[in-house]
Amino acid sequence: MALHTFLTKISRLPRKNCNGTGVTDWLTFFAPRYIALAIITGFVLRLVLLCSPQTSAQFSMAQWAAVFGLGLLNDLAFACCVLVLALPVYAFVTEKKYERPWKYIINALMVAFAAYVFLTQSVFHEYGSAVPTIAQCFIAWKLVSYNLRLFVPRLRRPWRNTVLHLTALTYVFCTLLNAVCEYFFWDEFGVRYNFIAVDYLIYTNEVIGNIFESYPVIPLFMVLLVVAVLISWLLLRLVLRKDVGIASSARWCSGLVFTIALGVAGWALLGYGYRNWQTDNNYATGLSQNGGYDFIEAFRNSTLDYAQFYSLLPDHEVREGLRRLHLPGPSSRIHMAGNSDEQRAEKNIVLITIESLSANFLAAYGNEDGITPNLDSLISKSLVFDNLFATGNRTVRGLEAVTLCVPPSAGESVVKRPDCDSLFSTGALLARMGYSVKYIYGGYSYFDNMGAFFGGNGYEVIDRDTLAPEQITFENIWGVCDEDSYYLALRMCDADAANGKPFFTHIMTVSNHRPYTFPEGRIQIEGNPKTRSGAVKYTDYALGRFLREASRKPWFQNTVFVILADHCASSAGRTSLPIEKYHIPALIYSPGFINPQRVPTLCSQIDLMPTLFALLGFSYDSHFYGKDILAADFTPRAFMATYQDLGYYKDGLLTVLSPVRQIKQYECTPGDDGKYTQTPLKQLNQQHAREAQIYYQSVNQYEPYRPKPLSR
Repeated sequence: MALHTFLTKISRLPRKNCNGTGVTDWLTFFAPRYIALAIITGFVLRLVLLCSPQTSAQFSMAQWAAVFGLGLLNDLAFACCVLVLALPVYAFVTEKKYERPWKYIINALMVAFAAYVFLTQSVFHEYGSAVPTIAQCFIAWKLVSYNLRLFVPRLRRPWRNTVLHLTALTYVFCTLLNAVCEYFFWDEFGVRYNFIAVDYLIYTNEVIGNIFESYPVIPLFMVLLVVAVLISWLLLRLVLRKDVGIASSARWCSGLVFTIALGVAGWALLGYGYRNWQTDNNYATGLSQNGGYDFIEAFRNSTLDYAQFYSLLPDHEVREGLRRLHLPGPSSRIHMAGNSDEQRAEKNIVLITIESLSANFLAAYGNEDGITPNLDSLISKSLVFDNLFATGNRTVRGLEAVTLCVPPSAGESVVKRPDCDSLFSTGALLARMGYSVKYIYGGYSYFDNMGAFFGGNGYEVIDRDTLAPEQITFENIWGVCDEDSYYLALRMCDADAANGKPFFTHIMTVSNHRPYTFPEGRIQIEGNPKTRSGAVKYTDYALGRFLREASRKPWFQNTVFVILADHCASSAGRTSLPIEKYHIPALIYSPGFINPQRVPTLCSQIDLMPTLFALLGFSYDSHFYGKDILAADFTPRAFMATYQDLGYYKDGLLTVLSPVRQIKQYECTPGDDGKYTQTPLKQLNQQHAREAQIYYQSVNQYEPYRPKPLSR
C-alpha cells in the first residue's frame, strides 16, 4: 500500500510540456551550427591531406576548383544526410510518449523485447561474443530509464537536455574522429576510404589490435574528446542552461520535414556528383570527395554485378575471343600438354607469398638501402621474372591469383565470397596428382575467409591455432612472426617427406605489415626499426634463415621454391591504377633443377604457377587463364585491379574498365626512376579494349574456376 500511495503521489506531480513556449528547438538551433562545423573540418582536412607525402601530384586550376569547390558541396551534402540520423532522438523527446495510450504501448513493447532477449535464444546469440549481453543491457536500461521518467516527471527536463546535448557531443566527436581516421588512412593508402576500410572493420580483433599497436590510440582519443567537449560547449553555450527540445508541434513538423528534405537532397547531390564529377587526377578526385560517403559507397559496392556496371560484348563475341586467345570457355578446358605421369618431375613445391613486398625494395630494381640481402643473393641463383605484376592491392587478390590463376574479379575477391569451395585451383590440381597440400598462415585463418577458401579447395589449413604457446617466439595482432611460420612449415614438410608423399606447401607471411614489429636482435637498421624498411629487412632475414634450414633437409634437393609478393606495399598514385605500384618480385629457386635466368617478359601473377607446372612437365586439362611465360607463343600482358577498376596492360597501353560502363586507355611510358607516365588516349585502341572485355567479362560471368563438364 505504501508503494502504491508513493507512486500515485508522484504520478500527480505537475508535468512541464516540452511543446510549450520558452523551449529552444534543438534541431533548429544545432543543425546549422553542425553543418558549419562539418564544412570547416572538411576544409582543414583537405589542406592537411594536400601536404601529405602520399599526395605526390600537381594540380591544374580546374582540379584545384574541384578539390575545394566540389569538396565543399560534398561535405555540405553529407552533413545534411547525417543530420537525419538525429531525428529519432529529436522526435521522441515529446511528452506524448508519457500519456495514454502510448505509455502502455511503449512499456508493453519493451517488456516483450526484454523477455525475448533474456529468456530465449535470440537472434543476437547468433553473433556470439558480447552481442547478446549488449542487447540485454540496452533493453534493461531503456525499460528502467523510461519508467523512471514516467513516474518521476521532474526528471524529464534535465534528462531531455542531457540526451540532446550528448547527441550533439557525439556528432562533434564523430566528425573529428572521422577526420583523424581519414588522415591515417590516406597516409597508409593514399586514397579516401575504400572497401579496404569496410573489409577491415569486419575483422575487429586484428584491425583494432593493429591500430592500438601502431598508434597512440588512448592519448589521441582523450585529446579528441577534450576538443569535442570544448567545441560542443562553444556551439551550445547559448542554450546549455535553457530548456531544449521540440518548441511546438508546428515547429516539430517543419523541422522534421526540412531535415528529411535536406538529407534526401544531400544524398541525391552526392550520388550525382560521385558519378559525374571526376577528374583525370586520382588525388584530386579523392580530395574533392567526402570520406563518410566514400565509406558507405564502398560498403554498398563490395560486390559488383558485372553485367550491370561494366561495358559488355555480345556473348558470341566473347566465346569466339576465348577460342582465339586459347582460353577456357564456359563449357571447355584447355589441355596443357606436358610429360606422361612416369616422365614428369615429381618435385616438392613450396610456394611463399610475402606480405606487401614491392619490387623496388630489392637491389635488383634500384633499391640502395640493402634491406633485402637474402633475396638479392637469390636473384643470381633463380629463374627471375623481372616484369611481373600483381593483380591487386590486397592479400586476397594475390592468393586468388596464385591459387585460381585467373584475372581479378570485379568487387570482392573470390577468396572472400560465400560460394568459394570446390574450385579449379592449383592445390586441387596437385591433390589429384597425389600431393599433400597445405596452406600455412601465421595469423588466424578466419581472417579474409582464408580458412573456408583453402579448406574448401583441397588444402589442409594450418594457422596460428596449431602452435602451442611455447612454440611462439614473437607475435603481434596479425599473427606470429615469420620465423615461427617457417619453423612450422619445416615440421610439416619433414612429416610429409617421412610419409613418402610429394608435398605442396603454401606459406603466407605476415611480418611485413603495420605495426612493423618483430623479434629484437635479428637485424640491424639505422633509426627506428618499427618502420616499413625494418619490417622488410626482417622479412628478408626470416626467409633467408628458412632457406638455410631447408637446405639441410633431405628433401631440399627435390624441392622447388616459388617466392613472390602478394601485392605491393602501396597502391596509391596519380591514377587509379599506377603501374609501378603493382610491380612485384617473383622467382623460382631450385638448385640443380632450375637454371638461373632473368626473364624480361611482361607477365602477370596468374602466370607463375602455370609456368612452374610447365617446367615440371605436368599434363592436365586446365581452367587457368594463366599461361607458361617461357612458352614461344606466350603473349606478354598483365592484369591489375582495384575493387572497381579492372586493368589490362599490353604493348604499352593500359586499358581500364570501370563501372557505369566506362572504358579508358592510357599510353604508359616508363621512366628512369621506375615510374610510368600514363597519358590518356583520346581515341580507344579497339583491339585492346575488346581483349580486356573478353578476359574480364568471361571471368566475371562464366567463372571458369568453377569446374564444369566438358560439352559433348
